[in-house]
Parts: sequence; structure tokens; C-alpha cells
Amino acid sequence: MTDSVAAGTGHSASERVRGQIWRNGEAVGAFDPDGFDLDVISDCLDSGDPDTLIWADLECPSHETLSRVAAEIDLDPFAVEDTVAAAERVKTVVYSGHTFVMVYAIALHDGDASSDADAEPSDEVSERVSGTDFRASMNGHARMFDLHRISIFVKRNALITVRPTPGFDMDEVVRRWTESSAMQHGMGALVHGLLDVVVDGHFDAVQRLDDEIEDLEALLFDERVPGRELQRRTYDLRKDLVVLRRVVLPMREVIAGIQRRRFENNAPPELDPHFSDLYDHALRASEWTESLRDMITTVFETNLTLADARLNTVMKKLTAWAAIIAVPTAITGFYGQNVPFPGYLNTFGFIMSICLIVVVVLSLYISFRRRDWL
Repeated sequence: MTDSVAAGTGHSASERVRGQIWRNGEAVGAFDPDGFDLDVISDCLDSGDPDTLIWADLECPSHETLSRVAAEIDLDPFAVEDTVAAAERVKTVVYSGHTFVMVYAIALHDGDASSDADAEPSDEVSERVSGTDFRASMNGHARMFDLHRISIFVKRNALITVRPTPGFDMDEVVRRWTESSAMQHGMGALVHGLLDVVVDGHFDAVQRLDDEIEDLEALLFDERVPGRELQRRTYDLRKDLVVLRRVVLPMREVIAGIQRRRFENNAPPELDPHFSDLYDHALRASEWTESLRDMITTVFETNLTLADARLNTVMKKLTAWAAIIAVPTAITGFYGQNVPFPGYLNTFGFIMSICLIVVVVLSLYISFRRRDWL
């Protein structure tokens, strides 16, 4: 990412600024995805019109652009510092002039569609196991999703979103706002539409991870999958789950904090059902994520148990064959003594030793087979 200023634009070569204005719930002009005048923000705020809403999105902003916006609309310096920090947790902070929300959106990588619920999972997964694509995915871990941090500044009639990476689909958020009939109810409609897209992305990621773990469960008892590769895949999914939990679980507190803030400010009650539904979705995603931790732990422990069982089977076979081989070794060693013994210098002794070896070996073999050692 470069901070060089593009000629004639005043923006860095990689940054993108866009936005939209609403009056009385209706969009003012067509949405322009290629540019937005930041001076409009302060103009709308200075007008004092309570029926005017404005949204501005700063994608990969330069330091100058972010400082300019912060100065124009009086953003708290600590909130701005959190926006540019290397890493920040999911949170909601209420400042004197605005509310600051930090969330992480999830963008799934394109991949094979999850298995159909009506299909036989073991057969489908086994086909994938036998291919080279599965082995290639085992060799190097590629995370199934990307995280995109979104810093949200919420004022009375202005919403500012700052994104340091361009991966999040902001067009989907704009589409939700365009199709929503709740824009007339104020800033809460903008906040709800944005968080609704974020939570939906969390839900999709949890579902994808659940499908991956179910596939892994089906692979546990497939002898064609090497144990080391299976352990590696289990470990990779555990790493993805740890990252997912860090961004999904705190969303409950974020949405609950926004609901409390709305109640304290006597916000219009028309949006209360929408935020309650949003909280329910976040809660379901959190509970599902917690259940996935139990599932992946079970898979990991089952894999270790099966590995121990396979080791015990190998040890039993080695022990059984060692016992069988020890019999002819002992008998031939006995008859190899350089002293007289029954049958010494007689063909009868050779026949007797051979018969003894065969009888004892067969007896041991049958006994071990009955005990399932061989």
C-alpha cells in the first residue's frame, strides 16, 4: 500500500472514498461508488437537519485523509488511534461526541461447495480423499477466510466507516440500505444494516467450518487417509476456529451495548425488533462456534485414540509372530546341541522335531487368531 498522493485527487493512490446522503429516508442522488466529497460531511452536520443522514466510507485511507475527517467531525483521538493500530479487539466504546465500534468482517475464500445434506457423506468425502487436491490442501495450510477490520464512528446523523483493507463487500451493505424500508427511522437503520451484513458473514464462516469438521469426522475411519495428514488438517481447523472465536463471540456484547445506548437515548422503538433479531443471530453464531470447539476437540481426541488402537494392533501382531517364530527357533536350537538326545543320529529324531514345530506353531496361530491378534 502506497501513501503517495495521486495527482489532482488529494487521495492516496490506493485509497477510496465513497458515501451517500439520505433525507427523510430517501437517498439524495444516485450512489457513486467511485468518489465522495468529504466536505459534504461537515456541511450536513453543520446544517443541523435531524432528517438528514450521511455515510462516508474510507477504504485504505491515508494519514492525511483520516486526520482531516477526524478534525472536521471532531472524532476522539483515542478512537482514531485504535483505528490505525496494528491489532484491536472487537469492542464498543462510547465517547462524548460519538460511539466507536470495532468489528471484523469475514470474507470466505472460494472453494468447493459443502456437501449436500441428502448425500452420503462418507462416499463423497472418500472420493475427495483419493484425489490429489485433498492431499495438496493437507500439505500447506490455507485459511478458509480473511478478516477485514471495520472501524465505525456513529454520530447523531453521520456514520463513518474506516477499512484498512479492500476485501469487504461494502456494496452488499449499500444494497441492504437501498432495499430497507427502515431508513426513515434514523441512524439506527444504517448501523443495523452494516452489522447485519457482518453477522451474516460470521454465520457463513461458522457454517463452512462446521462442514469442514463434519468432513473430517468422516475421514477418521478411512484407512486411505494417512494419519499425519489427518492430524495436520485437524490442527489447521483448530487454528481457524481460534481466530473465528475471537471475532464472533464478542459481537454479542457489541450489539447489546448498541441496544443499551439506543434505549438510553430514547431512540425510535421501530428498530428494536430489528436489533433484537440481529442480537439473536449473533448469539446463535456464538453458540454454534462454541459447539464447534467441542466437535474439533472430539475429533482430535478420537484421532489420537484411533492411533493408539492401531499401535496396539501392530504390537499384538508383532508379539504373536514373535511367539510363533520363537517356537521353531527353540526346537531347532535344542536339536542343535552337540550332545546325544532322543532320536540322535536317527531319522526319527528329525521327523519328530519337524512335527513338533508344526503342531506348536499351528496351535499358537489358531489361538492368536481366536484372540484377534492376527
